[in-house]
Amino acid sequence: MKKMNKPKTYHQTEKKSAIVEEPVAMYAPVNFVKVPAIAEFTYKRFQKIADKVPFTLKEWADMLHLSERTLQRYAKNNTAFEGIYVDRILHIEQLINIGLQAFVNGDALYRWLKRDKQVLGTMLTFESLYSMQGIQLLIDDIGRILYGVYI
Repeated sequence: MKKMNKPKTYHQTEKKSAIVEEPVAMYAPVNFVKVPAIAEFTYKRFQKIADKVPFTLKEWADMLHLSERTLQRYAKNNTAFEGIYVDRILHIEQLINIGLQAFVNGDALYRWLKRDKQVLGTMLTFESLYSMQGIQLLIDDIGRILYGVYI
């Protein structure tokens, strides 16, 4: 018969905590695109974007869901836009910038935006610029044109 060994007992000499501690990880800073502060986004800044494509003041007002008179007040006083309008303007600027890569100039982009187009079963019109989803669909469509996967 085999002899059973007695279980060994271990004695702690120091009182240790049961919490595992690891050194804090050092992360390299990420380069983010600087989004302008709302207070910095004045009408002059908007005008630089608006000059890229020949939208009328009425069309800009419709895209931003403002009245023409309000846009005129922004222009007169060089007032900073409110946050919701800054977001919309920047989204339209993204559309304009990608559109200028695909088309010869702002006039050609404008004419393309004015035409109705059927894209992947969805009808896109100029009024598509009145919603964030419509703007994104137009950006996606121009991306397809740029990469040669236009359907």
